[in-house]
Amino acid sequence: MVHMDEIYSLTDFQRHVKEHIERLKRTGRPEVLTVHGKAELVVQDAAAYQKLLDLLDRAEALEGIRQGLESMRQGEGRPAAEVFQDLRTKYRIPHDA
Repeated sequence: MVHMDEIYSLTDFQRHVKEHIERLKRTGRPEVLTVHGKAELVVQDAAAYQKLLDLLDRAEALEGIRQGLESMRQGEGRPAAEVFQDLRTKYRIPHDA
């Protein structure tokens, strides 16, 4: 959640870039920048942004797994052994390979 003290005008950011960068690195929290009193931009330290991307990747992977398990529960999909046998046949792969 963005804290109220992490909202700044774009003008303030431009005038005090060094202080903002130091704060972004120290806290790891994003800042909302406003233009004419309206939120326009969000700036974030690169390490914190990477952590956010990593969390998103994990959430997407977990959702994919959940959907796959749900499909299997509903009788959709095929057993892996059957798929592998079809691939062996299609590409003439010996069973012991």
